[in-house]
Amino acid sequence: MPPSLEQLLSIVRNYWPSNEDHYLRGEASPENERLDALWNQELKKMDRWWALLHDLEGALPEFTIGDATATINASFRCVAYSGKKAPHRFAVVGCASILAPVFAVYGLEFSETEETRTVSRTCFDPLPAHMQGPAGLIARKIEANFGFDELPRELADTPVPLFVEWKKPPDTTLFHALFASVPESVP
Repeated sequence: MPPSLEQLLSIVRNYWPSNEDHYLRGEASPENERLDALWNQELKKMDRWWALLHDLEGALPEFTIGDATATINASFRCVAYSGKKAPHRFAVVGCASILAPVFAVYGLEFSETEETRTVSRTCFDPLPAHMQGPAGLIARKIEANFGFDELPRELADTPVPLFVEWKKPPDTTLFHALFASVPESVP
């Protein structure tokens, strides 16, 4: 069972500022410094994350698996790109928060040329049918490897009065604070 909404709000307030004063001055806030310190600890445990990615490569051989972790966010993120022969070009992204024992999985639909890949839609629950199989597998692997619970969508959509990198109130949600401020941004 994931932490309660109250517990999650208490956690994210410790790592994201409630005003943008520090951003405007080009300084790190005390919250950002705590997030940086937590990342320094978590990055020492990367072997477990690399093992998950290796496991996904074996479990999803028709996908290209990559790491989409960015330490400006608060989660490890993996991405599984559909093969070029798939009828729809898409990716499934799995996120494991470093702030709380929760994860999320979502999808991206995109168009691709030789030079660029453009995300046309970010998909959350319910995912389109062609994303459900790989999303379910990624969710099970994160749950098994980390012991995390999936964050219910209704909690993920909860607005938070915090400044999370590129998001600011009233557009910031618990999803942004726990996982990624720009979910469509993947390598």
